[in-house]
Amino acid sequence: MATKSGRIKEAISILADLDMPRAQRNERSALCLLALVNLPHNRRWLEAGYPLMGITPIMDWARDHYDKKYAPNTRETVRRQTMHQFVNAGIALYNPDEPDRSVNSPKAVYQIEPTCLALLQSFGTDEYSLKLKGYMAAREGLATKYAKRRKMEMVPVKLEDGKYIKLSPGAHSTLIRQIWEQFGSRYVPGGQLVYIGDTGDKWGYFDEALLKSLGVAVDNHGKMPDVVMYYGEKELARACGGCHVSRPGRRQTTRGIAQAVCQIFCRACVCDRISRSSYIHEIFGSDFLGNRSMDRR
Repeated sequence: MATKSGRIKEAISILADLDMPRAQRNERSALCLLALVNLPHNRRWLEAGYPLMGITPIMDWARDHYDKKYAPNTRETVRRQTMHQFVNAGIALYNPDEPDRSVNSPKAVYQIEPTCLALLQSFGTDEYSLKLKGYMAAREGLATKYAKRRKMEMVPVKLEDGKYIKLSPGAHSTLIRQIWEQFGSRYVPGGQLVYIGDTGDKWGYFDEALLKSLGVAVDNHGKMPDVVMYYGEKELARACGGCHVSRPGRRQTTRGIAQAVCQIFCRACVCDRISRSSYIHEIFGSDFLGNRSMDRR
């Protein structure tokens, strides 16, 4: 039976065997690998499993089984400096249960890749070296295959010039596309696209020069609505923020940009009635809704 520190050293040696960069050959990444295969120190590698785990459950698992306590603000470090590299290397799969889940969904999960799992289960046996050679020979192809699969799930958005940009997969990106292609064509006919946000890349599309010409300077670190369109015929802009039930946190952004220039009109857009019910009090305010109720009487 391995000790806790000994098992962590084994995981680090495996990451080195997998030719992971030095930045991922550390205790944090070792604990993430052990969590992905649900392997406490008192189990053998042969007993490695394949649970679905999110970032917070991974951190909780490290605390419960290896006495490593991570502060809540460590989530992004774990995600960006370990799990992101695991996915790119083909060691872990991202949202294998629902590939089109939004990038920033709180339900996002990771799972050990099956071929990698088979390799890890052989660690410490005579078969490990041979399996490692076979895995390393095939890993680049596996990583490419999974990268293509993730790319296929991306949401295409057609721009004014007929070109397309691709947004990260998920319901929110689909809503953003509908705001521009359907809401925009109906309520901002002939409008110019200024900005489209993306959950994976904040600046999915940005005509910074056009926005500056409207008197709006944007801080790269500040919050943005999901879509900004310029309606030249009426000399106004529409800033749209999308809301759906799995994505809290963007409710006040649309109001914020409205304070910059009085000619900007805001719209909060929802993808379905469930989302509308969830956000209606925050979009309109309880006073407004109360007055509307009185009017109905």
